Amino acid sequence: MFLLCGALWVLPSQDGEYACDFCDKEDNDFVYHCSCGLDFHIKCALLTFNIAENNLKELDHVALQHPLISTENGNEELEDVSKCFGCWEPLAKFTQFSPDCGFNLHEKCAKLPFKLNHVWHRKHPLVLQFNSQRLSCKICGETSRMGSGFVYGCSPCKFVVHIECASQSPLQVIKSTNHEHPFTVFLRQVPFTCDACGTEGNHVAYTCGTCNIIIHKNCISLPRIIKSKWHDHRLLHTYFHHIEDFRVLDCIICHDEVNTEHGSYYCSKCTVIFHVKCVMKDKDSYEIVENEDEESPDESVSSITKVLERNDAGEATVIEHFKHIHYLILSDRVGEYDDKCCDGCLLPIVTSFYYCTQCDFFLHKFCAELPKVKHVWHHRCRPALVLTSNEVFECVRCLCLSNAFAYKCEECEQCTCLRCIIALTPGARTCLGHKHPLLFYTEYKGPCVPCGKDDIKGLFRCKDCNFSLDHKCFSLPIRSEHKSDKHLLSLASHDDNRYSESHFCDVCEESRDPNLWFYHCATCNTSAHINCVLGEYLFIKLGSTVKVIEDAHEHPLTFVKKIYNYPICRYCGERCLDLALECTGCNFIAHNRCPRYNCTSSDLEE
Repeated sequence: MFLLCGALWVLPSQDGEYACDFCDKEDNDFVYHCSCGLDFHIKCALLTFNIAENNLKELDHVALQHPLISTENGNEELEDVSKCFGCWEPLAKFTQFSPDCGFNLHEKCAKLPFKLNHVWHRKHPLVLQFNSQRLSCKICGETSRMGSGFVYGCSPCKFVVHIECASQSPLQVIKSTNHEHPFTVFLRQVPFTCDACGTEGNHVAYTCGTCNIIIHKNCISLPRIIKSKWHDHRLLHTYFHHIEDFRVLDCIICHDEVNTEHGSYYCSKCTVIFHVKCVMKDKDSYEIVENEDEESPDESVSSITKVLERNDAGEATVIEHFKHIHYLILSDRVGEYDDKCCDGCLLPIVTSFYYCTQCDFFLHKFCAELPKVKHVWHHRCRPALVLTSNEVFECVRCLCLSNAFAYKCEECEQCTCLRCIIALTPGARTCLGHKHPLLFYTEYKGPCVPCGKDDIKGLFRCKDCNFSLDHKCFSLPIRSEHKSDKHLLSLASHDDNRYSESHFCDVCEESRDPNLWFYHCATCNTSAHINCVLGEYLFIKLGSTVKVIEDAHEHPLTFVKKIYNYPICRYCGERCLDLALECTGCNFIAHNRCPRYNCTSSDLEE
């Protein structure tokens, strides 16, 4: 029998019913069983043995069926058609046998030679078999597209080639769209490092003698320019770089160093660099740029619609922003606005910002400069996200309720808040209480130091020490107010007080872990849990309005916070202890969760 992993044994079924790995039908009779875990009906096993020996008498009674669909229509129309068990191409593409047992096979696959001598493996002949161990093809480097399927292989050497690869000419020449010269197959199987992607290869290589380049077959078709969700600009592929071209040689995605002597993708505007394997890993995370001269629409749509004035350094000092009706002025007087927050991310004003002289509107300079549309690596949908405001939404990343700015997917309608967008934008970050830069590792699992939660996937990590934190804790407000203290409370990363009796929360009056982050007032010596200070609705801007549906209330309602007197909700009859919706015109008040409101939450947009 032609199985890669060894012989078949006739055994009674041990577990009652089993499913035949040929026809997928269940049975509870005797079974041909292989040590690799495959099970076959006796009829199916003998049928495939006869096919392997080119003894096609078993198929004499089976009428040949001719192609049902013309191959000129491409493969899109064949996706739902049954597949050939030998090559896993659509069954209707070629003349085929379809026995009653459900084992469908193209006529050309049934007539494949059982043994084959091949130039890539001279030690032993290659035998037609099933790739039950899913070994990769030594010519193209890929595993079978679907199922185990037929391959030519050598069991002692664990050597496998696809049927179509085995039939290719050893003098094959392939033209590349990413390189000016054609590539020729290298007639020796030797280990090499691919000059296109920088990874090792131990199967067939292709070379360009003019440029002294050796690459994988699959890398011949690498696109020259792509648009990746990991970066705002286009990325270009090159086979080598000069080290002095880059300030940092670490890949933006995995943060390991990129070898500039081999291929990589890079941004010519930002001098950032990517491993080919990292940026091409997820096919949904990038698009191929066919027209190099055409400008990408995502790169040219700024949130700042007009710059009215600039300073000597070229900074825009007076601007018009598409999310506000008045002009905005740049300022760095952070200390004068301790009690204000950015209307974009609703975090405190701690860096340069734009403000409106006519109303209570503020934007961090970074938030004001965000593009109208943006691709982000952590959202699966293909279309770019669109910057929006005036909506009450739940952030898909941090699950916080907010009515600040958000990036919204018009396909799935999910929203991501600006805090998460900014935190998860690739690049090094600084953090409270930590002297080294932090990098976000998408696959890393570990503890979050600030909150103590364990086994979180996707964390900011320090390369120099064992420090890590979740993106939610990274985005915590540096300062926050609470009714328990007349001063602003500051976020603290450690507690210097060694007395255990001081390790309690002044809000809930329960014990507090001194190793976790907390909010503290140095003047009053007030300390509190983070959740006790921030509450449930930190990112709802008080004073903004929403329009509720007509049967809820006829007037717009305003977000308010009830912290001293607790009025009765007009819907459920319980007291409003925190966030509430209030109508100033008719003395109406309700819990935030009780009335149903539509998406509009402010009247500041044009």
